[in-house]
Amino acid sequence: MTGAKIRQRFLDFFSTKGHTQVPSSPLVPENDATLLFVNAGMVPFKEVFTGHAKRPYKRAVSAQKCLRVSGKHNDLETVGRTARHHTFFEMLGNFSFGDYFKKEAIEYAWEFLTVDMGIPAEKLHATVFTDDNEAAKIWEEAIGLPGDRISKLGEKHNFWSMGATGPCGPCSEIHYDRGEECKCDNPDCGVDCECDRYLELWNLVFMQYDRDETGKMTPLPHPSIDTGMGLERLVSVIQDKETNFDTDLILPVIRHMERIADTEYGADPEADVSFRVIGDHVRSMAFLIADGVFPSNEGRGYVLRRIIRRALRHGKMLGVAEPFAHRLVDTVVKMMKESYPELLASEKVIRGVILAEEEGFSATLEHGMNLLSDIIEKNKNKGEKVIAGLEAFKLYDTYGFPIDLANEIAEDAGMSIDIGQFNKEMEKQQKMARKSWKGSETIGIGDRVDIEIEYAPTKFTGYENDIAQNVLVREIRKDNVIVNSASQGEEAELILAETPFYAESGGQVSDTGTIVGTEGSFVATVSHVSKPDGAHWLHKVKVKTGTVKTGDKVTASVDVERRNHIRRNHSATHLLHSALRAALGAHV
Repeated sequence: MTGAKIRQRFLDFFSTKGHTQVPSSPLVPENDATLLFVNAGMVPFKEVFTGHAKRPYKRAVSAQKCLRVSGKHNDLETVGRTARHHTFFEMLGNFSFGDYFKKEAIEYAWEFLTVDMGIPAEKLHATVFTDDNEAAKIWEEAIGLPGDRISKLGEKHNFWSMGATGPCGPCSEIHYDRGEECKCDNPDCGVDCECDRYLELWNLVFMQYDRDETGKMTPLPHPSIDTGMGLERLVSVIQDKETNFDTDLILPVIRHMERIADTEYGADPEADVSFRVIGDHVRSMAFLIADGVFPSNEGRGYVLRRIIRRALRHGKMLGVAEPFAHRLVDTVVKMMKESYPELLASEKVIRGVILAEEEGFSATLEHGMNLLSDIIEKNKNKGEKVIAGLEAFKLYDTYGFPIDLANEIAEDAGMSIDIGQFNKEMEKQQKMARKSWKGSETIGIGDRVDIEIEYAPTKFTGYENDIAQNVLVREIRKDNVIVNSASQGEEAELILAETPFYAESGGQVSDTGTIVGTEGSFVATVSHVSKPDGAHWLHKVKVKTGTVKTGDKVTASVDVERRNHIRRNHSATHLLHSALRAALGAHV
């Protein structure tokens, strides 16, 4: 059975049980500043579980895109070295919002695994929380699971909470026994062992308490169900594969990479790590970019950049010098487009973004890896296992080689980097940069939102005219202090009753020009125009001759030639933007 069919069978099964099928949310959480990425199937329903939002259904089922690359759920460094860890994965889940509870959740899970998926019942074990006798009784009496296949474990394994406070409760995990041949050397090897014999398939969370700041747990009036099962793990069981990477969800990407690298997967353990890293990371790249995340030096964009660069490094280790990751996108899209049509819609963009990142980082990667190899070799010859932070900082500062990648390469060589010294050098550089930066004396538009003006809004006539005559000077300000006049050589801001000057907004710079008093009593040049409160135009001027006074009548004239140049540039920018969107996609 294919991975795609298993995904659909799960959704169809719960649909027949009265669950509403909910499409996967994007990887970027909506209205949740606590997470970089969606890392579990329940994240899109968090507000429903806490009671802050309502849905038109009480039962839901989904196959949710997830990414675990930050916080306590960070699998980035272990990807490729284990059989099960991924950055990107799909979480299958069924949810009850105050509808059914433990008995139905356990019965549904058992029916799907043993009947729909055909997994032998004797291969399955269950764990429950130490004090959850109710769940243990359901497993034994309603399901008929023998007592020796039901394990009671503590809070670390079988109690789930959304945070320090809020909804929480015991959980029950379903494990698949891969057989005696997978047993480790631990004589007490069981479902709580870290080896790969007992594979955790499904976690059923029984949200039945509300925990307060003191740790007191009060029963919820409407207990809920949140379950999660990794699709990749389930598929590895159904397809009888040793690792998740050998399933048809990832292996086609690895096979594609085999052709590019002209190297066989499975022939060399170290090369296999690189194949698995690339197989995993390319999926993450594709889904992140399709969901609007692009490489940058901070936040989500930096995570994507790290993933791309880590894949490129492993490509180099397979002997591939030219850009390759963008070529693997075709395989990912072909496999996943039916379930995730956003991949097909963004395919051209995904390839283009990855290729640009590959080309931009390729020279840095090669040069940095060569320099770091020399440093590692030098340390080995000296018998030293810690690379000086100063040397790592030089790689970063002079050659742009990322410290996280340097650290990973060092660890692969059995060494470490003195991160403390690296951070000190970084701090020293930042202090020097701050010291040398004198800043800008210009007051930004956003810094003036607190301005208070009692007059009626300025009348803007610039769309019809480039000159306004006999206009009243309502107010004069110097350093945001109201004054009665400004004389030759002084700078000030004038508020006029009417103006033809366009104020900076919408990505377009302001007009410039002149303001002249009646009969030439003063001449002032206008260098900038803003509207800090959105209603009153502030004309920044320098008085060239004479004195301007509150109550004067003036003529305000826009520099027409400059305005026309700006108009043409602004229109050209819109045309370019339209062309880029047509060529690259709606994200531009």
